[in-house]
Amino acid sequence: MKRITLFIAIATFIAPLAHAIQKRPNIVVFLVDDMGLMDTSVPFLTDTNGKPERQPLNDFFRTPSMERLAKQGIRFSDFYAMSVCSPTRVSIMTGQTSARHHTTQFINPERDNRGGHGPDWQWKGISKTDVTLPALLRKAGYRTIHSGKAHFGPTGSFGAEPKNIGFDINIAGCSFGRPATYYGTANFGNGEKKHEAIPGLEKYHGKDIYLTEALTIEMNAAISQSVKDKKPFFAYMSLYAVHSPFEANPRYVDNYKTLPEGAEGESAQAFGTMIEGMDTSLGDILDHLDELGVAEDTMVFFLGDNGTDAPFGPTHTIACAAPLRGKKGTHYEGGLRVPFIAAWAKPDPSSAFQKRRPIARGAIISQLGAVYDLFPTVLSVAGITPLDEHTVDGIDLSDFLTGEARKRQREFLMHFPHEHRSSYFTSYRRGEWKLVYHYMKSGGDRYELFNLTQDRDESNNLASKQPEMLREMMTAMNDSLEGANAQYPIKDGKALRPSLN
Repeated sequence: MKRITLFIAIATFIAPLAHAIQKRPNIVVFLVDDMGLMDTSVPFLTDTNGKPERQPLNDFFRTPSMERLAKQGIRFSDFYAMSVCSPTRVSIMTGQTSARHHTTQFINPERDNRGGHGPDWQWKGISKTDVTLPALLRKAGYRTIHSGKAHFGPTGSFGAEPKNIGFDINIAGCSFGRPATYYGTANFGNGEKKHEAIPGLEKYHGKDIYLTEALTIEMNAAISQSVKDKKPFFAYMSLYAVHSPFEANPRYVDNYKTLPEGAEGESAQAFGTMIEGMDTSLGDILDHLDELGVAEDTMVFFLGDNGTDAPFGPTHTIACAAPLRGKKGTHYEGGLRVPFIAAWAKPDPSSAFQKRRPIARGAIISQLGAVYDLFPTVLSVAGITPLDEHTVDGIDLSDFLTGEARKRQREFLMHFPHEHRSSYFTSYRRGEWKLVYHYMKSGGDRYELFNLTQDRDESNNLASKQPEMLREMMTAMNDSLEGANAQYPIKDGKALRPSLN
């Protein structure tokens, strides 16, 4: 955790110097909903020598644009998100872990879904007083563009409208987190399920187009206008895909006739097509940046918002994220680890921006990263000087993007005082160790302690065998929770704070 001040330093230059030094690099954040670490043909897991290690699921999916981006940049094998979407999205916008910003559950747009023992959490999501990434970038002269899923606040709240939190342009973003349908022929749900009907894309109603494609076309148009207006842009491409409903993109159906073991028929096939459609969107944006002549000046961050929700096998087993355990909404690695790639849209050693912010090409590192690192990293890339006070839990990853920085031991805190697939838990990682504390259980089931270096599928609970390490991790986890002013589950009118029996 770091306290920083956010101030936009505006310097006055003489005209020739101002012309010689281009304003600021463009930045694209490409965020995929419900995409886990294994939902790609790009291997993110590594062997004991730190080399990429292909898994069977890597051979099921087809993501050539991700492969292209990975060759151009660096990827993290140990990058973490919150286990559900809204907490991650608020973390990206604020640079804070969910334990601190208190949006600890996915936001139901119509009602407070805290759960039977949930605390009085920040159901309204991002508020007017919050410091947000797009607002800071806009003050620095960026055109801030939002396309796709928002899910920053419930219906009627301040956070429900992306323009309220700092975006100049909002394409199809609103309070809910999933579409009624991905099909333009069905008007993206308008006229049927109004609470899940995608807004603002009426021009595509009745047309044979998939939602991912429509959002990409609109994002590229907004980028074109920004380039025409000579404005640096922050493009937040936040796809609704690959969230359910699992509806096949017909362009790719023939590529997914052979399914992984345990896959659920048509839903699994549809999920594969949605992943490939997402990848096409990424490629279309990269190509468009190149056509506009700004790819060399544009840094791209690619990531998922929580673990996979692929319809392959039971929720808490080694199945849809194999060889990792679990999926979205669980406390296991399959619910928390996501793909992360950073790259220049077109590598060019002669680029002034790229000389200042070099990124290794074709590299993979095991440095622990987290979604709340995007906030300080993007600000750093944009050249925004931190001065005014704002509490940030993330770190600037710029040095690690070179592939040469020394690995830094740090922690990841995932706090979930609600009901879901896994309920009322805190997951805490430090170094090779991971602790899970279950608030509503008793006895040995309350603690799970794993050494992820030796046991990446979390099959060997060491809590009873390593009492000293359990105590050390419990102390560190409690310090992090208290330092973030975390909220806890409530039972019999009292907050249930973690304890070691």
